[in-house]
Amino acid sequence: MFRNLQEKEVWFITGSQHLYGEETLREVAEHSRIIAQALGENDKIPVKIIFKPILTNPDAIYDICLEANNAKNCIGLIAWMHTFSPAKMWIGGLTILNKPLAHLHTQYNCEIPWSQIDMDFMNTNQSAHGDREFGFICSRMKKARKVIVGFWQEEDVIDRLAAWCRAALAWNDWQGAKFARFGDNMREVAVTEGDKVEAQMKFGYSVNGYALGDLVKYVNSISASQIKELITEYEETYLVQKGLSRDGAQRASLEEAAKLELGMKSFLEAGHFKGFTTNFENLYGLSQLPGLASQRLMAAGYGFGAEGDWKTAALVRAMKVMSYGLKGGTSFMEDYTYHLEEGKMKVLGSHMLEVCPTIAEKKPSLEIHPLSIGGKDDPARLVFDVAAGRGLNATILDLGNRFRLLVNEVDVVSTEYELPNLPVARALWVPQPDLKIGAHAWILAGGAHHTGFSQAVTKEHLEDFSEMAGVEYMLIDKDTRICDFKKELRWNDLYYHLLK
Repeated sequence: MFRNLQEKEVWFITGSQHLYGEETLREVAEHSRIIAQALGENDKIPVKIIFKPILTNPDAIYDICLEANNAKNCIGLIAWMHTFSPAKMWIGGLTILNKPLAHLHTQYNCEIPWSQIDMDFMNTNQSAHGDREFGFICSRMKKARKVIVGFWQEEDVIDRLAAWCRAALAWNDWQGAKFARFGDNMREVAVTEGDKVEAQMKFGYSVNGYALGDLVKYVNSISASQIKELITEYEETYLVQKGLSRDGAQRASLEEAAKLELGMKSFLEAGHFKGFTTNFENLYGLSQLPGLASQRLMAAGYGFGAEGDWKTAALVRAMKVMSYGLKGGTSFMEDYTYHLEEGKMKVLGSHMLEVCPTIAEKKPSLEIHPLSIGGKDDPARLVFDVAAGRGLNATILDLGNRFRLLVNEVDVVSTEYELPNLPVARALWVPQPDLKIGAHAWILAGGAHHTGFSQAVTKEHLEDFSEMAGVEYMLIDKDTRICDFKKELRWNDLYYHLLK
């Protein structure tokens, strides 16, 4: 699911002009090459950084932007103006550029060489005003980009650039992606609906529904030897409930769960899908809700949304791409129930079954229990707790005239009590700045009950991603005040109305 990510490239482009002469241009090119190579060799940068020849005229700029648009592995450009690069030269290229853009406002030297500085040095190292010229034309053209300011070896600069690269990977991954819906949306639910045509035009991915019979064909094609092999993997990976052992009373249910997982995986691989949805109301032909299958397929990198929630399935996939290789996991999640004790208010997050084991604190327990909803056989699932630490919840909403990406930072905490009768995976967190304000703001913004939950993705990843997608971004964090949040919602309504 992630095998092609390491082949992706970000091109490092440098602006200058012929005014300064060939000797200066050679020095500019050498400096640019050194910076690009250093960035590409940094372990925090998840992609290849490719140095491109310096750009000194409108035709060269146009050609590099056109080339980037058509290069399959290019996911974005980092632009730097080493000298002064007259910005009218950039209009043609920026007009056609359809890949994400980062503007790195830096300079080759960290310190001013006080005793040696002369006009030759000044003419060569002009990014202090060359980048401002470039910044003006981007703003004049309303070109979405991320601006990163600081010395190119500084950790903060590297971190911010790495976050942008990860967002660009996720945006690239969405282009042409396919998501499958097994069954339809949960009946009468509003927030999981949405305009799939508008989403495809805006985001680049497609969503289509498939009858359960289409999936059942794949499930029924699975052999006994395949099932046996997968169950061996279960036994080596998880703490397996006693009743699921070889001679256990529920062994047949586990075999059916393995058959479901193999069938779903086969269907998704055959169709080159990157995510899927299920719905407990649409299980015709399946013996149990594929909870274990959904958990394990998420762990493999697929996006997932329950009850037909395709927007969350796509978002979870994007967040998994952003966080690839980072510490911490990402999962489909739902705000399930509250602890409202004064001074200790918390959210218990979970779902009926489908929580990804990449966020598990310890080795998950593989169990089978009644679901008490859906009218099917008792389903298999992985049961675990989530480790304490930082985290966030994110959701994408279709507001009719636009999409909104809503994010709430949370503090994940450990439970003080055992949960012997709750046979599902679960996370316990305190929304920032607290439950009252966090939930209040979430509801004012129309936030969904389904989210992408992550302890690897940060608000910076998601803000960068929203810029690339051209969608509204709303953040609820430790500094959120309801009066200000209401104003932001009203201002945004007006802005997007005028933008249309």
